[in-house]
Amino acid sequence: MNVTGAQDTRLSLETWNEPEMKRALADRDISSVYRLLRRVGISQRHIAALTGQSQSEVSEILKGRQVMAYDVLVRISNGLGIPRGYMGLAYDPATATSMVGTPDNADNARAEEDESVKRRNLLTHGAAMMFGTTVLGADRGQWLPSPAQTPAPSHIGMSDVKQVEATTRAMRALDYQFGGGTCRDAVVAQLSWAQRLLGATSKEEVRLRLFRALGDLQNLAGWTTFDVGLLDSARNHFATALEYAKQSGDSSLMSNIMYRIGRIYLHHREPNEALKWFQLGQIAAQNSGSEQAVAVLCANEAWAYAMLNDDVMAQKLLDRSQSELSRANLNDAPSWAKAFDHVGMYEMIGTVHTELAASKPQHAATAIPAFREALILHDSRMARSQAFTLGMLATSYLRQGDVDQGIQVSRKAVVAASAVNSTRVTDRLKPLEIEIARLSTNSDSRELCHRIRQLRSV
Repeated sequence: MNVTGAQDTRLSLETWNEPEMKRALADRDISSVYRLLRRVGISQRHIAALTGQSQSEVSEILKGRQVMAYDVLVRISNGLGIPRGYMGLAYDPATATSMVGTPDNADNARAEEDESVKRRNLLTHGAAMMFGTTVLGADRGQWLPSPAQTPAPSHIGMSDVKQVEATTRAMRALDYQFGGGTCRDAVVAQLSWAQRLLGATSKEEVRLRLFRALGDLQNLAGWTTFDVGLLDSARNHFATALEYAKQSGDSSLMSNIMYRIGRIYLHHREPNEALKWFQLGQIAAQNSGSEQAVAVLCANEAWAYAMLNDDVMAQKLLDRSQSELSRANLNDAPSWAKAFDHVGMYEMIGTVHTELAASKPQHAATAIPAFREALILHDSRMARSQAFTLGMLATSYLRQGDVDQGIQVSRKAVVAASAVNSTRVTDRLKPLEIEIARLSTNSDSRELCHRIRQLRSV
């Protein structure tokens, strides 16, 4: 094992790449790590100096005392120069490169992994966060590489956490208005700094709120990443978000993360997979006592059942969602839940019935007025949501047989979709493209079909 001299501040990378050492790091067996360092001549005093521990603490660890606290593990990793990913902690740039190579190589490697395994692993992780104990930074593969980091403070207070929360709110507003492509990189960059606050000392109430704030920021990172079509990276963010939400004890946030994971599978038209997450999230929502959280999950379960062409269950869950939302105090809703209000309810009614109208056109008569009401009440800052609504409204008109209105609204939908940077929006134009393509003798439809295909190809 190759180590640096006693005067060096940190140990060389080769130290951590020795097979026995790497196994100990992967198991977070700090006792074995310290024993291996002692075996090659690193003194207890030197270990203590690098890690910020007392010699008596190092001695106790050498005798077998386990190190479980996340912040202590981070301090040991930083002090000794251990690449964080070797210990299953949040990745830093050096770890991402040394363990998995460049982002392109990592994407190729992940693409080769069987999709069903990824799904099963994420669902197992979600269930563990719901019913089990928190294991921060569990080994889930590559975390995203981060840019150069601003030094983090050694001690934080509530004002530091509030800054993270304010930044998250601001970037969420950009996501709603312009799409995830306009702010995703900024969200990930913020994460690379904000997560380092976990290494600072703080009061317990500050620390719990920090976990909550980081959970929401990871939640936003997952959502914006999903919005630009990076599925594997999105799942990675959501998995970490669940860990932080569990640590904070916020069941409402956990339910929201699970709802968003379910939406990934709805987007890819896999309702059975989506229902697993919505039903798991429903448990967290009910634990939180939030009627709004329950309403969100019920509405999305209704959408999944509509994809399965089960109009009875879809309507039953829509009715429950409306009932829960009518009792919710929307003024006290956290930022991650504010998008689902009465306008969001109209959108979900329209969405569910548009889905059902694919095989039962009579449902379009329910979808159309719901969408029209949503458009009247729409906040102009919710441009992406408006683009979704216009696309589905146009689809419903065409499924109802109203070609003139369908073509007119389709034009508006294409313009709205062009104005946001969202792969999801263009993907969701596919049903509209199919309906327009059926009007092969209509010159307007041919031109619209060409524009939609052009937009989707970009």
